[in-house]
Amino acid sequence: MASPPPPKRQKQSGQRTGLREKHRKNTERKEEAKLPQKKYYRQRAHANPFSDHQLVYPSCPKEMVWANHFPKFFPAAVDGATVEAGTYSKKVEVEVADIGCGFGGLIVSLAPKLPDTLMLGMEIRTQVTEYVDERIKALRTQHKAEGMYQNISVLRANTMKFLPNIFEKHQVSFAPFGISKVLTVYKLNKIFICFPDPHFKSRKHKARIVSPTLGAEYAYILRPSGIVYTITDVEDLYKWMAKHFDDHPLFERLTEGELEGDICVDVMKVDTEEGKKVERNNGRKFVACWRRTEDPEW
Repeated sequence: MASPPPPKRQKQSGQRTGLREKHRKNTERKEEAKLPQKKYYRQRAHANPFSDHQLVYPSCPKEMVWANHFPKFFPAAVDGATVEAGTYSKKVEVEVADIGCGFGGLIVSLAPKLPDTLMLGMEIRTQVTEYVDERIKALRTQHKAEGMYQNISVLRANTMKFLPNIFEKHQVSFAPFGISKVLTVYKLNKIFICFPDPHFKSRKHKARIVSPTLGAEYAYILRPSGIVYTITDVEDLYKWMAKHFDDHPLFERLTEGELEGDICVDVMKVDTEEGKKVERNNGRKFVACWRRTEDPEW
């Protein structure tokens, strides 16, 4: 009689053993500001952006409650404050968007390098977003004395559908409190698209995060002179993204000389989770960046 097959190895994520749920609900770990373990938050890499993910999103950018994401920069005491004629309070805005931030490696690495720049990571997967959120909270507690990591946050979002619901147009002119002088407030300065889902099958190309339609949305929310950073280890996807951005009239590609010394490019290459994986496998990385040009005169 043949011997029975050996028992299957349990998933490392602890999904079957209950360890995943135990880890994620461990209040003692959170109180001690211990970093979450990635293996308990893993989720399949592919998420259908055309599905209804039961997302909560604002109907317009003015309804975004940024104080929930950056309490240090948006204190409740400021809400409703009046401004005297001729004086202006500094208006803080999110300047960096990491689309498909994954496990948050990029914004976590950039946080201490750009301490006064607000950065938002956006991720569609529920468990991955939860991991990044707990990671940021733990880092804020660990570095409370230095006040670090207060400038980064994460939002569960489907950027293919709701990006204009989150960010306003690249610049907003307004005259607050009846003052005749009009201020121009510049906002989003950098967009990162790091190792996006390549969607290899032709019928799935419509789900790629770069397309003519999405290129127009990136141009809409990005300020003039702002930069779109892209990186991938898939040459076909690199050519796809390059074609769409090169063809767009409001983007111009940056040369290698212009990218030299850009700290964001260095972080994008080596500090993201996917970047580290490609490095371990001795894979190639294809980097391309584009500058948002000025709006044409109509």
